[in-house]
Amino acid sequence: MALDPSTLLILTIALAAAASLYLTVEWSVVGERSLLLWSSGFAIITVGSFLALLRSRGYLLVGIWFANGLLIAAHACFLAGVAGFMRTRISRAWWLIALLWLLMLLLPTHAWWSRVMLGLQSLMIAVLTLRASSLLRPHGASLSVGAVQLRYVLLIHGLFYLAKAVSALALGAVVDLAAFGGALIQISLVEGSIAVMLIALSMTGTERHRREERIGQIAARDPLTTLFNRRALEARAPALLAQASSEQPGALLLIDIDNFKQVNDLHGHIAGDKLLVALADILRSALPEDALAARMGGDEFVVLLRQASAAQVTLLADSLRDAFSLVANKAFPTPDAVSLSVGATVFEHAEEGLESLIAQSDKALYDSKRAGRNRLVLRPARS
Repeated sequence: MALDPSTLLILTIALAAAASLYLTVEWSVVGERSLLLWSSGFAIITVGSFLALLRSRGYLLVGIWFANGLLIAAHACFLAGVAGFMRTRISRAWWLIALLWLLMLLLPTHAWWSRVMLGLQSLMIAVLTLRASSLLRPHGASLSVGAVQLRYVLLIHGLFYLAKAVSALALGAVVDLAAFGGALIQISLVEGSIAVMLIALSMTGTERHRREERIGQIAARDPLTTLFNRRALEARAPALLAQASSEQPGALLLIDIDNFKQVNDLHGHIAGDKLLVALADILRSALPEDALAARMGGDEFVVLLRQASAAQVTLLADSLRDAFSLVANKAFPTPDAVSLSVGATVFEHAEEGLESLIAQSDKALYDSKRAGRNRLVLRPARS
């Protein structure tokens, strides 16, 4: 089968329709807005490519004006989707492209009309695509392989359209939009088919990686407090423990809520859940950024500090107890005060494993409970 313009357009229609359908299914599963925008872009390309087939039958208004306008709209959807994926807002000034397209409708149909039409259209698509590519840059975190691939596919696609605009406007290339005439048109149709396939593959790979990351984050978090769970703590603790030394000791704090059962009995389990969430919020606001905090289960929490002297641990524990007691006794009064008991261990050697530190802090926590609760018991790690 010869790759004539009609065949290339039919191929583009098939690829774009398949990409739109696949991305729509993905969107229905994960609900990510960028997927819906990308799917809309491919759906628009499907319709635009079908309308472009009509120009050879003499329907120039639909086959050229509408088809080319839809191609610009599709790339605008790609830009909006990339902005959504990167959690970035784009300026409303981009709507000026739509206004520019409407002004192009006023162009007189002289002999040079096809070249100017193709050049301006290509320039608008190039601007939209290059902007989308520029948004796919890492900001504090590395991009996934799919996102990097999408960035460069969009970059090459945008540069192609930029070169096409220059050649159409400046080099006097032979262009016949009505009859798909000229080498530039033929090359554009081939590039369009390839670009649709590569952009679709890159977009699906990009969003799949985002979904896998989200699943991994959910698996590592306690569903109620969103702190790390024990499995995530065990995975992340070794790197932090390895940084401990006699000059910069670390610390592990085991925290338990005193009289927590009274909150559940008197105010209900929803109140108990709210109290656990409140403690998690207090931990997030009070701990340094490099600390690890996890819910071990029930009303027991663990905190792992990278650098903490005995004095710093005492100061931190006191501030946590004061903040928590204020919230608990105001919101959920009980016959016996709801407070925090803390058992802590300061360690200097990487050989101290997480389980050993938790066991030693658990003994300190037991001493805290036996001594009357609402207090810190601090002990050095075993030598």
